[in-house]
Amino acid sequence: MQLSSLDIAIVLAYLAGVFVLAQWVSREKAGHAKDTDDYFLASKSLPWWAIGASLIAANISAEQIIGMSGSGFAIGLAIASYEWMAAATLLIVGKWFLPVFLRNRIYTMPQFLERRYGTRIRTVMAVFWLGLYVFVNLTSILWLGSLAIAHVAGIDQMAALLGLAVFALAFQLYGGLKAVALTDIVQVVLLVAGGLLLAGITLDRIGEGAGIWAGFQRLRMEVPGHFHMILSPDNPFYKDLPGISVLIGGMWIMNLSYWGFNQYIIQRALAAKDLAEAQKGVLFAAFLKLLMPVIVVVPGLAAVLLAPDIARPDAAYPAMMSLLPAGILGIVFAALIAAIVSSLASMTNSISTIFTLDLYRSRKRDDQRRLVRTGRIVTVVAMALAVLAARPLLGSFDQAFQYIQEYTGFFTPGIVVIFVLGLFWKRANEAGALAAAIGSFVLSIVLKLAWPALPFIDRVGLVFLLALALAVVVSLSMRHAPEKDIIRTDDVDYRTGTSFNAGAVAVLAILAALYAVFW
Repeated sequence: MQLSSLDIAIVLAYLAGVFVLAQWVSREKAGHAKDTDDYFLASKSLPWWAIGASLIAANISAEQIIGMSGSGFAIGLAIASYEWMAAATLLIVGKWFLPVFLRNRIYTMPQFLERRYGTRIRTVMAVFWLGLYVFVNLTSILWLGSLAIAHVAGIDQMAALLGLAVFALAFQLYGGLKAVALTDIVQVVLLVAGGLLLAGITLDRIGEGAGIWAGFQRLRMEVPGHFHMILSPDNPFYKDLPGISVLIGGMWIMNLSYWGFNQYIIQRALAAKDLAEAQKGVLFAAFLKLLMPVIVVVPGLAAVLLAPDIARPDAAYPAMMSLLPAGILGIVFAALIAAIVSSLASMTNSISTIFTLDLYRSRKRDDQRRLVRTGRIVTVVAMALAVLAARPLLGSFDQAFQYIQEYTGFFTPGIVVIFVLGLFWKRANEAGALAAAIGSFVLSIVLKLAWPALPFIDRVGLVFLLALALAVVVSLSMRHAPEKDIIRTDDVDYRTGTSFNAGAVAVLAILAALYAVFW
């Protein structure tokens, strides 16, 4: 694949433009120095469109674009359940979780745990999330992103990896979350435009001049096995996506953990001007999630016919990019870079938020300038660690997206138990929460070793039920200590406005139609 002069000019224009825009939106009024609200929560002033766009820009990165296209090539449309189920999950987050978080002025997820349970659980989970974000999420974004860029641009992968890391740091290091969130609307527009162009051109090529729809129909006819959302037990990838369990089992746990209790994601909604704005933002994100499989799965499906001999599934998306004409390739390449650097910037900002506000400040009372400076230092250190760890951790995986899901599945059942009980059951206590956290990991390992044939999504659902029971039993066996719980829920209003309700009904109706068509 060769980038033309036009392609290179488009990419350079994007890089310069987003950098300048990030610095411009990050500027402060004369005499005002950034404080922690400014740097970590964008001055708590984000509008709904920035929240929704930033949620998607943070989420859609190399993991989804490269990883899910690879899984689309290997498995088929069924992998889109991660996207479409997320749309329904966002509605739950907006209606039931955000009212509690914003009523209690929560800045970080570990902070919620401390106010609800106590200090030990805050420290344990803060350390856990830092490790997960640096050595699983951040490394995967860097590795899969550099893989694609190296393939497209014809450069060494480690050079691409270093370039991504440096640019992601440069454009957001000064401004923090505001620099990320307020540029994400540009990133998402570019991401959607580039993704739709790639999907349309590849389908048109399959249609051999008869158009996009003809190409889609031919694809469905020639590889019908790739268009079932619910896999049968005899499917070779049933263990990855075990049939009806996708709709009623462990995928709900994975999505609730990711969209509802994950600092990397929820931080955008916590930075909203008010609850109504946050709810409109997550609704906007839910609609965008319905569109994402067109962008991240269809290119992998198209590769089944257009590039059937690729060496590994994760090469499907770059292979489809090689079919694009000059100019269009530059737009799609810029869109890919936009998705990667936005996610890198979002992840490192969340890492610095948790470290600074939950570990550093909890032990040391510092002035605002020093806290912001600490956050910037942590951002650089986290990125450096991810650069060093990327190849050793991810270099040998054919479908990195599936690896990420299975690894995080060891911990997510316990996380969901802790937060759901913390939000909705006042009798839950810190001992029960710690039991769920430890039990989730131990039970996951035991079940994986003792029952290796059990699909990991089913394992996530089963471990959730076991960890829930464990947390309830331990909580009831310990003395109730209501003085530790300072989270207010008695005056939380869960009612949502007409626009949110109408939008939620529309999202659910579209989901029902999609699953009915592609069952």
